[in-house]
Amino acid sequence: MNSKVKIGLIQARHEIDGREPVAVHKQAAIEKHEAMIREAAKRGAQIISLQELFYGPYFCTEQDPKWYAATERVPEGPTTRFMRELAKELGVVLIVPLYEEEIPGVYYNTAAVIDADGSYLGKYRKHHLPQVQAGPAGCGFWEKYYFKPGNTGYPVFDTAYARIGVYICYDRHFPEGARLLGLNGAEIVFNPSATVAGLSEYLWKLEQPAHAVANGYYVAAINRVGIEAPWNMGEFYGQAYLVNPRGEFVAMGSRDQDEVVIGEMDRDLIAEVRNTWQFYRDRRPETYDDLARLL
Repeated sequence: MNSKVKIGLIQARHEIDGREPVAVHKQAAIEKHEAMIREAAKRGAQIISLQELFYGPYFCTEQDPKWYAATERVPEGPTTRFMRELAKELGVVLIVPLYEEEIPGVYYNTAAVIDADGSYLGKYRKHHLPQVQAGPAGCGFWEKYYFKPGNTGYPVFDTAYARIGVYICYDRHFPEGARLLGLNGAEIVFNPSATVAGLSEYLWKLEQPAHAVANGYYVAAINRVGIEAPWNMGEFYGQAYLVNPRGEFVAMGSRDQDEVVIGEMDRDLIAEVRNTWQFYRDRRPETYDDLARLL
């Protein structure tokens, strides 16, 4: 593998009012993101990640069974099949976050990982689910209404260009999984998100660079942009970025614009940083038993 890999992060506004049918949202969003994926590939991106639940609004703002119609099987569903064809055509790795149906009534917040030859490598299911009031009355991050907690563990996927892990949005507040992704061999961890200005915005550029430093890998953080009607819960503030194992920002998106953010990861830097800061050598796992035992 080449030591240097171009990373593409796609942050996008979802402009269709949430009162429209689910199918209208999906068609418009998939068309928009296909164009942005093609732009990223044209600009040299080899691994491209979309934002959390990319093919619609962040519907978890409300609790409405209407949105169960957005679920698809993975990898059998139409969106995964389409993205596999697109990845093969462009020769890129894709991280595709969507709303997964395992069986009727059992749903997950999932990201499918597709290799550059179009092969489906596997999925990550979001482990940590928020159930938090936010914004105007009735609005919040009501994810436990829509999803079961993930049960896939913290897999790392060997792609054509790098060994990648996936964390999704709220997962970023929990360092335990970030560590496991590093121990499982991740060179870069992608965190597709849907997060609005307010309580946790100052953590956006704090927690994930800290994960990168503590674990000696790159982190790619992706967030959508804009204010979504009819909920108007708050502004999704974009600022997708790539951060290196030193905690330095390699690339950063704007706050309020649709954007394809391109950054470069350097595998040689991972080795250099890990050989300087011997965090994996100096860990004391035999002293950490209480982490799993204490509630």
